[in-house]
Amino acid sequence: MGSYKSFEEYEEKTTSELKGNYTEILKGIGEDINREGIIKTPERAAKAMQFLTSGHCQDPAEILKGAMFAEDYNDMVIIKDIELYSLCEHHILPFFGKAHIAYIPNGYIVGLSKIPRVVDVYARRLQVQERLTHDILECINDTLKPKGVAVVIEASHMCMMMRGVQKQNSVTTTSGFRGQFEKIETRNEFLKLISNDLS
Repeated sequence: MGSYKSFEEYEEKTTSELKGNYTEILKGIGEDINREGIIKTPERAAKAMQFLTSGHCQDPAEILKGAMFAEDYNDMVIIKDIELYSLCEHHILPFFGKAHIAYIPNGYIVGLSKIPRVVDVYARRLQVQERLTHDILECINDTLKPKGVAVVIEASHMCMMMRGVQKQNSVTTTSGFRGQFEKIETRNEFLKLISNDLS
């Protein structure tokens, strides 16, 4: 998808191909592709997959750069409970949960809505939770160049809940820290502030 200039271009050029692929998948599992409930499923599934992987067409760094403001603020900024929905690249099944993100400005702050948008861009790609955490962390760190960044993601994975080990209540937590958050006292302050969400 990276070769396309926009999501619109990607959508236009791939709807037909993906629709055909989903038709073959439905045939392969023994479905009647002409029955009423299924006849439009290939097109719907194609459009859903295009949306769910649309993050490949977006540059999260540009989202941040478009809303950076000079500000003399040097304390921690935390955005908690950012909903995220992604697709596991191993089974193309959903994983979903929330992200907690903090940064310590270094001359610039960023519009608060841009942090969740960065999460969405990376989540709308075939992912693993570990890389998703790292991608968000490095994008904020490289673009804003703050004094520190922290990212914690909690997620439930349908590949563990619906198939495989079938563990319904398991939650995976990943984290990443840069700059001042590598200091134990700063990291602990952040974790304490989000501890109600992690308990």
